[in-house]
Amino acid sequence: MKLEPITVKAVGAEKWYYRKKGDANRFFAVEPADLTLEPGKLTVLTGRSGSGKTTLLHMLAGIVTPSGGTVAVNGEDLYAMDDEALSRFRNRHLGIIPQGAELLPYLTVTENILLPAGMWPGADRESAADQAALLLKRLGIENLSGVCARELSGGERRRVSIARALAGTPGVLFADEPTSDLDDENTGTVLELLREYADKGAAVLIVSHDSEALDYADLRLKMDGGRLK
Repeated sequence: MKLEPITVKAVGAEKWYYRKKGDANRFFAVEPADLTLEPGKLTVLTGRSGSGKTTLLHMLAGIVTPSGGTVAVNGEDLYAMDDEALSRFRNRHLGIIPQGAELLPYLTVTENILLPAGMWPGADRESAADQAALLLKRLGIENLSGVCARELSGGERRRVSIARALAGTPGVLFADEPTSDLDDENTGTVLELLREYADKGAAVLIVSHDSEALDYADLRLKMDGGRLK
């Protein structure tokens, strides 16, 4: 499958929630933020837990609707799409490595990886299967292709979720703590893989507590108390 270059641009994107009690009636998880993810560039976003990193990633990835501002993909407002169009676009063009590395427990590793590839019109499952095999080998888990996800360790599930996000060749990749649960060797392998994917023309955003990720970045950003710096 061909990688289609995509630019994601947030302008004044913010997320706030109402408080039930207290002096202030609104809590800002993310204060108005401007950010552009460009094809061929790897951005690393760091910050303390609770600083708003994951919320910002979710707004950029079409998962959490901003309270204000806009998020555009190749100039088109992501949140002006209806739910069906947004779901199709996200599944085809946006790869997401979630923090929790969620997998369907009774599907095999390969079935989990290929599941998204069959969910958009024109999907080429054969090409995705070839890509999945290559990714499993690169990540050192090719021997687990037929194993059910419920039997995997935390680090193995993490690597499967990475392969799943990349198998569809998305134009944008969002990686939320992609090296958690991994030892030093596998951390290096994953970061090198994400760097190479950006070099192929994808826009890549990594949210990470791992300082090693900064060595692979074109752009380094930090969240502090909901503010993007």
